[in-house]
Amino acid sequence: MLITLYSTEGCHLCEQAYSLLVEAGVQEHVQVIDVAFDDVLFSRYGVTIPVVSINPVISTSSDACSVTADIVSDESTHSISELGWPFDSADLAAWLKNNGFN
Repeated sequence: MLITLYSTEGCHLCEQAYSLLVEAGVQEHVQVIDVAFDDVLFSRYGVTIPVVSINPVISTSSDACSVTADIVSDESTHSISELGWPFDSADLAAWLKNNGFN
């Protein structure tokens, strides 16, 4: 399972969120995606980052944008669990546990 951290460069809140993921010991499962480079993701997360999500694995191939767009535009067919800022270590721990990370 992959945890996605939607973020952008220079975001101090995103850095705090990543630190909480490291503190929780799940950093090896984290993929950081900069929303500034994807119009669909920026539209969805641009003013709400950081957001952590457990969702289908997104490849970094040239098809990634279309896969990302499909995931973002049709949540009803994909199981996406998100935790938006603000959250603390207790919130993150509970969310991780609810999503199968112990």
